[in-house]
Amino acid sequence: RDPKTRKISKSDFRDRIVHHAIVNIFEPIFEKTFIYDSCSCRLDKGMHKAINRFRDFAYTVSQNHTKTVWVLKGDIKKFFASIDQSILSALINRSIMDKDVQWLMEQIIGSFYVEKGKGLPLGNLTSQLLVNIYMNEVDQFIKHTVKARYYIRYADDFVVLSSDKQWLQDILPHINDFLYNILRLRLHPDKVFIKTLASGVDFLGWVHFPYHRVVRTATKRRMLKTVKKKKGDKVVIQSYLGLLQHGNAQKLSLKIGRMTSAIKYPNSSRPWRVSE
Repeated sequence: RDPKTRKISKSDFRDRIVHHAIVNIFEPIFEKTFIYDSCSCRLDKGMHKAINRFRDFAYTVSQNHTKTVWVLKGDIKKFFASIDQSILSALINRSIMDKDVQWLMEQIIGSFYVEKGKGLPLGNLTSQLLVNIYMNEVDQFIKHTVKARYYIRYADDFVVLSSDKQWLQDILPHINDFLYNILRLRLHPDKVFIKTLASGVDFLGWVHFPYHRVVRTATKRRMLKTVKKKKGDKVVIQSYLGLLQHGNAQKLSLKIGRMTSAIKYPNSSRPWRVSE
């Protein structure tokens, strides 16, 4: 199934300049409050860092593959549309004391809404930072109150790893209560699970196992469909081949290579390129 359609909002040029200025000022202030394993839209973090951290955590929890690894996976329902603007403003005002800046942020946050007082736009540079400010409350709760040692978050997706299934079952209601009572967010009932790593854990576009990770079946189909339509688009092909290097996807890479005349430098670890 193709990914769900998302509405991207784009500010005009003047507003984008203001957004860049705000991020440049705010980032040093808030960055030092974020946990190490908050991986979305931060310098030297990102999706690949998150999935590699997941691999390292899994190895540690398994004690060199001698114990079963259980994973609690959570996803926020209608995340961007559900962000409470008054709560977000209050979180910002705890660290930003200047009244003019507080007023400006309230104008920016309130300029978009799904329903009155709710929502952040996808597409604004400020939204990336504001999401991390908002979700930092969850990060701090899970790390320091729940005391989850092996926790990773990317945007509204998060995982907690443990060798104790019962402990994960016990902490889930507390996380759910915190999300709703403090941030007015809800976990998506169809996207929350506790399962073993050996059964395959879907996280950030890959299905993870103890010794490897593979591309989702739906993602694989979508890639092949896109490649078939855009054989001549070198940027698309190269981006796919680059992505596939981060998991066990040699067969899919070869298939895309055959479909597009992509070649690999012989006897080299250099990446795929599309032949001219």
